[in-house]
Formats: sequence, structure tokens, C-alpha cells
Amino acid sequence: MLWLPSDRPTERIVRCVGGLGLFGLGVALIIHAELGPAPWDVLHQGLAILTGVAIGTVIIIVGALLLLLWIPLRERPGLGTVLNAVEIGVVVNLVLPVLPDTDRLLPRLVLMAGGIVLVAIGSGFYIGSGLGPGPRDGLMTGLARLGLSIRVARTSIELTVVAGGLALGGSIGIGTALFALGIGPLVQVFLPRLTLPAATTASREV
Repeated sequence: MLWLPSDRPTERIVRCVGGLGLFGLGVALIIHAELGPAPWDVLHQGLAILTGVAIGTVIIIVGALLLLLWIPLRERPGLGTVLNAVEIGVVVNLVLPVLPDTDRLLPRLVLMAGGIVLVAIGSGFYIGSGLGPGPRDGLMTGLARLGLSIRVARTSIELTVVAGGLALGGSIGIGTALFALGIGPLVQVFLPRLTLPAATTASREV
């Protein structure tokens, strides 16, 4: 059963949905730049090439399958977990077809950098809403509960999905490296600023 905090649920949902929208927009910009997608999107790209299914749809399917892995790992999904699994892929499918094509390097670099920043801001909003981790983050924390450090769990997962994506026909590039190196520090900057503050005692009594 999905859990939802009783403290300001509407505000939390709005923040989560808005953040995931920004996250999906950022993913679409990075993919469209064609300078190398984020590690998980290397896998999504490879599966899309293999199956002919739109990459946003692949993102949704992979997210749903990852939630099945939560069962033996005893991870507890929240409303934000399900929204994450669905909304990002929907936004990618909606945005990618309307982005203008360009083969010039400077606009592609701008798309890539803007996409990474949007993913970080979106992460700050949706993580800060407190409605539960995304399917991929939950897999990482679930493995960490089995004894792996967060760093080892994350690195192992991302190396695995990149290798799998490459084997399926996905690609890597400077964008893959910049995302992997930059997303953690950027989220660290935005998350404290975008996390929903704890309700004060007075507001709880209203």
C-alpha cells in the first residue's frame, strides 16, 4: 500500500509532480543533445533501439520492473515512487518530438548543460516533497540495506546499466560523464533549498 504523509499532502504532491516534470524535461534535453545520455538512459536508449519502443515508454516499463525488485528488498513505495515511475517517461515522450533539431555543437552543449541542471532542480523538488524515492533510488537503498555501501551500490548499478545499454546499442559520451560527475553536487546544492520545510508546532495545531 502506498504511503502519503498527513502533513500538507497537497503541497507535497504539487512539488513532486512539478519536480518530476522538470526532471523529465531535463532528461529529454540531454537525450536530444546527443552528447551522451545519463547512465540509466544509456540502458533506456539501448532498449528503445532494440525494441523500437519510444524511449519514454521504455523508461516507464523499466521503472515498473524495478518496483518488482523492491519486493524481495522490502522497500516501501510512496506515492512519489509511482509518480516517478510514470511521469518522467510521459514527459520525455511529449517533449522529445517537439524539440528543434540542430547539428551545431554549441546549442547541443547548452541543451546538455541545461538538462543536467533541470534534472538536479527536479530532483530537489521531488525528493524534497518527501513522497518516497524513485524506483532506481529505491533499488540502490535496498541493496545498501543488504550490506553494501551507498557508494558501492550506486556505482555497481550504474556501471551495470551502462554496460547493458552499450551492449544493446546505446551510446555514451561527454554528457554521460558530466551527468555522472555533476548530478550529485548539483542535487546537494538544490535539495536543501527545495525541501519542504517541517511544519511548525503552531501550524500543526491549526
